[in-house]
Amino acid sequence: MANFEGLSRRGLLRTAGLLTGAGVGGALLAGCSPNGGASGAGGGGGGGTAGESFDEAVKKIVNGREIKVGFTPPVLSENFTQIEHAAWRKMNEYEQRFGCRWTWERQAPVGDFNAVQGTLGIVQSWVSRKFDAIAVCTGANFATVQGLYRDASAKGVKIYQFNQPAELYPEDQLQTVTNVGYDNRWQSGYLAGKYIAEKLKGQGNILQIWGPSGSDWTRGRKIGFDKALTEYPGIKVVGEADGGYVRDKGFAAAQDLLTKNRNVNAVYGENEEMALGASQAIDTAGLKHWDGTSGILTVGADGLVSGYKQIMAGKLTATVDIGGIDQGQNLIEAIFVSAVLGQAVTQFINNPTQVVDKSNVDWHLAYTEWGLAAPKKYGA
Repeated sequence: MANFEGLSRRGLLRTAGLLTGAGVGGALLAGCSPNGGASGAGGGGGGGTAGESFDEAVKKIVNGREIKVGFTPPVLSENFTQIEHAAWRKMNEYEQRFGCRWTWERQAPVGDFNAVQGTLGIVQSWVSRKFDAIAVCTGANFATVQGLYRDASAKGVKIYQFNQPAELYPEDQLQTVTNVGYDNRWQSGYLAGKYIAEKLKGQGNILQIWGPSGSDWTRGRKIGFDKALTEYPGIKVVGEADGGYVRDKGFAAAQDLLTKNRNVNAVYGENEEMALGASQAIDTAGLKHWDGTSGILTVGADGLVSGYKQIMAGKLTATVDIGGIDQGQNLIEAIFVSAVLGQAVTQFINNPTQVVDKSNVDWHLAYTEWGLAAPKKYGA
């Protein structure tokens, strides 16, 4: 497996002096990653007298402290497993370097992306138990959760959102410490639409499979995808359906669309699970997958190990890596530097993203597998 220790996509959290040099957190190190080029910075990299002195100074602040973190995704899925394992990897790094101890609890609402009431109860429970930090990704109504977050903050519990379409929300109304993720419009939907249009040389018919009606992720990605299509008027959308963000519903939606529209050149699954379901529907219908010149293009978004393997197998054309491994790493970094070191962080921490196809899938797969191979599990 490739050694990705000390690699990062770019400097995202800005700190002073030896914090950057000593490399606290993947985002603070100089380096490179699948989606970002090299980011230059000098410094100790955790080694030498300066780095050792820095680590000892931070240990004194930490003083063996236990950090209680709640982690609640909207569903338990491969994407959120990848984010969680990457978080564990960063937690283990800080535990070894600075002597902190972690209590980690993961809980998701029972049901699908629309089971938002469960999220509210989960967060309220952790607030009552006085957790230090709560990491939330939810499809719940914006105003409702901001009220919940405001109450948590008043009780000394810090809220961090991840993988959330926060770019759609009024920034002055956000009640979170920070929002770790990416811009669904321009870093996901637009990239996918432009990729499809360029591969089809600006001419062709496409099908779209979206998440649940009213989803903020759908709204954000559709803004970007539609913008890309305005640049290629020869691309026509001939059918769309709700795939519920899960593979089986994506399969059923694609199967129905393909029955009604045989003359299509591409299928866009708003997330990778739905795109993988569409890939299965193409096989079931006896249609040809894209081979670089003909067949049906299938494009999704997430950056899953299962998706990368299907790209290698020629069953999925491409996906947008939304930076799940970086999200997990940067989430823990944000919690550590704000909740423990008392530093202020920016309201939005957007990771770089990239379209992944056969030309660069090896690199992305290796990085994702590295993130998944956390040396220690927490709370599970």
